[in-house]
Amino acid sequence: MSLPGALAAEVEAPVLQRLSRLDRFLPVWILLAMVAGLGLGRLFPDLNDALDAVKIGTVSLPIALGLLAMMYPVLAKVRYSQVGEVAADRTMMATSLVLNWVIGPALMFALAWLLLPDLPEYRTGLIIVGLARCIAMVLIWNDLACGDREAAAVLVALNSVFQIVAYSLLGYFYLELLPGWLGLDTATLDVSMWEIARVVLVFLGIPLAAGYLTRRWGEARRGREWYETRFLPRIGPIALWGLLFTVVILFALQGETITSQPGDVARIALPLLAYFGLMWGVSFWLGLRLGFSYARNTTVAFTAAGNNFELAIAVAIGVFGVTSGEALAGVVGPLIEVPVLVGLVSVALWARRRFYPADDTTITLPPGTEDPALPLPRERGRAG
Repeated sequence: MSLPGALAAEVEAPVLQRLSRLDRFLPVWILLAMVAGLGLGRLFPDLNDALDAVKIGTVSLPIALGLLAMMYPVLAKVRYSQVGEVAADRTMMATSLVLNWVIGPALMFALAWLLLPDLPEYRTGLIIVGLARCIAMVLIWNDLACGDREAAAVLVALNSVFQIVAYSLLGYFYLELLPGWLGLDTATLDVSMWEIARVVLVFLGIPLAAGYLTRRWGEARRGREWYETRFLPRIGPIALWGLLFTVVILFALQGETITSQPGDVARIALPLLAYFGLMWGVSFWLGLRLGFSYARNTTVAFTAAGNNFELAIAVAIGVFGVTSGEALAGVVGPLIEVPVLVGLVSVALWARRRFYPADDTTITLPPGTEDPALPLPRERGRAG
């Protein structure tokens, strides 16, 4: 395999060099947004009252706009026309559904109660994160690890639709029913299925419908090439700005809690670290046992390990309030998830060399020639 010019083959390009500049430094941007939010909160102690002047349901209008901005560009990227094609792989679809909607929520529930038994608000926030399945940055991690792009798009679309139907039911089960059955404390929890469903319908249903209609209109009017090479890159940064805006506002309102209880923030991070590592490792091992190709195994592993922290933040704010401990746990989610999943991309590429040598056709970009926009070749052995 060869590439134009001075590009050489057979040596692996560093993971971070294949990210856009905005995505490459996402953890840095989030940290800066957190710091900016803390400073904003000190400068304007009455900020909460100002944000609550106009609301959409229980969420202030500025935060609602930020949340919708996070979701729309990601859902506009999905190739909805390919759902039927990839859905024919019933084993992969069933495995992904079990990992996402059975094992994932149960694992986060167990870790939250095990590691945060004395912090009910943060524990609930983590459970909310565990229920919010991947639809966002997972597409980036999957591409970096040379996963199956079409399968990833289908699983993201499936999770998006399934989330609207199942999220409120699972939220009620894990926040109310299961703790009661196990004799755990539920006295401080008052979660209505309709409250959760309303937030999911607004902050997932609206951008999902907008993303689907945008792709249908864009491809019909200008063609897929224009839509994916010209339109999507233009709207892509909107998701990042929406995320950073929301983080700034959240940390402006959470500043006192964060600065007065840094140990609690560290404790929130521990179950998140355990969750991401365990979910990815178990999913990849299961794919090996089931005989998945590297591309589809990687896709299943990342869609199982990744979480939709945008939706988790939206639910936490909508149900419990912007200054709640649940919202703080949701905000800590992306701070931990982003660097961990970047590291798991490297683990996936190592696993390809170790367990899928026939698929290992990684290329190198010599020093000084890296171009994040350069399309990478698709690897051999990818399932169709």
